[in-house]
Amino acid sequence: MRDQLKVQQERAVLVGAVLRGEHKTNSDDALGELTALAESAGAVIVDRFIQKVNRINPATYIGSGKAEMLAGRVKQKEGDVVIFDNDLSPAQIRELEKIVKCKVLDRSELILDIFATRARTKQAKLQVELAQLEYTYPRLTRMWSHLDTVAGAAGGTGAGAVGGIGTRGTGEKQLEIDRRLVNKRITDLKRDIAAIDKRKMREIDGRGDFYTISLVGYTNAGKSTLLNTLTGANVYVQDQLFATLDTRTRKWTLDNGIEVLLSDTVGFVSKLPHHLVASFKATLEETVNADLLLHVVDASSVDAFEQIKSVESVLKELNCDQKEMVVLLNKSDSIADKATFESVQTVFPEALSISAKTGLNLDRLAEVIADKVRGQHLRVRITCNQANGKLQSYLRTVGRDLTEEYFDGTVQIETTLGKNQLAQLRRLAPKEIEVL
Repeated sequence: MRDQLKVQQERAVLVGAVLRGEHKTNSDDALGELTALAESAGAVIVDRFIQKVNRINPATYIGSGKAEMLAGRVKQKEGDVVIFDNDLSPAQIRELEKIVKCKVLDRSELILDIFATRARTKQAKLQVELAQLEYTYPRLTRMWSHLDTVAGAAGGTGAGAVGGIGTRGTGEKQLEIDRRLVNKRITDLKRDIAAIDKRKMREIDGRGDFYTISLVGYTNAGKSTLLNTLTGANVYVQDQLFATLDTRTRKWTLDNGIEVLLSDTVGFVSKLPHHLVASFKATLEETVNADLLLHVVDASSVDAFEQIKSVESVLKELNCDQKEMVVLLNKSDSIADKATFESVQTVFPEALSISAKTGLNLDRLAEVIADKVRGQHLRVRITCNQANGKLQSYLRTVGRDLTEEYFDGTVQIETTLGKNQLAQLRRLAPKEIEVL
């Protein structure tokens, strides 16, 4: 059962354990995100089962009585897989599978399965495989419980009981082989990913001439649609969780010819598995190294606040929570819960209400970004050779209130630039700049 983790087209029973006192006591609310995740994985939802608990049962998570009740529901609904909205220990998975007589997955395994299905590039596939192996490794001991762990006459002795020399049986040998294979594969994957990381960092470092912006947000908030609308990109868009795993970066031209680089990143969910955050570090470098974050919020969702908290949690884990950020209330053209939308606007008064689909307020967004790029305005004077066309072209593109005065073989230009553009100007003309 444990070697087949795919859930596509399987009949799934969803289970959630909610500690008493938590604000989510309604099953639809508690299992809403898990339902979307399971459907994104291709499962057919046949039942939902929720249990309020005072504490987590160490053996079965929900308690033996409720586990037996769950087994009856699974049999009645002819379920193929049980998916928990909680992370389970290897022992809990083993005991639950004995009781319900079918495969049991937890939340992290489900997300890993979705990521494995969505991965397209070599980098994404390696990252997903690494996350899966690191998550599966401590669970290997429970995958071979049907084999002997001790054999031989010494099995009845104190030494044999703990697997003394020459007494270890088939199960122990197979487990050791599995562990060696998994450890070797993890080492190989980390080496390959490290090489990709270096290339990725060189690629990011090569963008020093551009102001970089990263789209972040809850999965399915509309980041890819926004990227397509703003840049004319043809990024894959689908109404499903984790439609985009691979980072896409496109050039976005703003007012007065100002060009920035806009990157779309993998979406976040609540309780995103730590192994995924770690293994997708290279993909998330776009966010770590961005000059500005655009936090895209699905303003039409009744769970907007919960989704915002999930994104903020992941950004904090990436040490990006202090970066400059603009909040975008996307899908503002299709608000279902106006009370929630107005509450979000109250909490984030500087947020822009936009629609990536209809283009609502995207011109205003471009103005805000242009102001961010310019930063503090400075008046500068540059004297350069008339043959330096690259420098003159740059100044005419990004400068404002530009004046030119020509002399014998040189040209003196005065213009207003943003402080953020001064660094690029110094690279083009390190000796000719005078700040007025």
